[in-house]
Amino acid sequence: MRYVRFMNHEKEIGFGFVEGEQVHLLNGSFLDPKSKPIDAWLPLDQVSLLAPVEPHKVVCIGLNYALHIQELKHSLPEDPVIFMKPHSSVIGPGSEIVYPKISKRVDHEAELAVIIGAIIKDATEEEATKAIFGYTCANDVTARDLQMKDGQWTRGKSFDTFCPIGPWVVTDIDPSKLDIQCLLNGVVKQSSNTQNFINSIPKLLSFISQVMTLLPGDVVLTGTPEGVGPMQPGDEVIVRIESIGELRNYIK
Repeated sequence: MRYVRFMNHEKEIGFGFVEGEQVHLLNGSFLDPKSKPIDAWLPLDQVSLLAPVEPHKVVCIGLNYALHIQELKHSLPEDPVIFMKPHSSVIGPGSEIVYPKISKRVDHEAELAVIIGAIIKDATEEEATKAIFGYTCANDVTARDLQMKDGQWTRGKSFDTFCPIGPWVVTDIDPSKLDIQCLLNGVVKQSSNTQNFINSIPKLLSFISQVMTLLPGDVVLTGTPEGVGPMQPGDEVIVRIESIGELRNYIK
């Protein structure tokens, strides 16, 4: 299933799931177990897709691909590295990533995102897996110069528009062997597979849940592969993940 959050021509926000080239509407958020399909459809090309969820928080994993660790000249961490992006960084497909005036290098980072569907706290890997709602594409946009200057990652990762996600949330797929790419102006810059994760998704979710409670709608970014690089105003950036689709954004 491909679940979407969208805006119609009347500027109303709705939820549904994609059937062919149509959106079958729901009477509430797809994260609400009580929501049900209604007898209404909209053409997919006549709605504006939004970020599929509005998370309480975005929890990110750094250094989860060995070759990315090498290109950044880091050492293999003993535990998963976690950091956060604010809610205000989240945008949807087709939206503009705003290049900050105080940065001289803004990088793309293609990532698989996990959408949480139930409360996760102090969970085992099995319990955490059962609480996953689905998966989507994400771009962990990073002001690399500020990240390196600060020695920690909050400022370089947290600018408004620095967390594009979408275009929809896909359920019932195996996230452990998915091709993942980033294309900049049509040129492949990152290309890997989630089987190259250092830490699996169940392990990551269990680890995070020992620190903080994950809530329905929260987003967990699982790390980026090698090939990160700079973007410029006017560029088009696409994150493409097998079995999910493409997240396309533009740099302003």
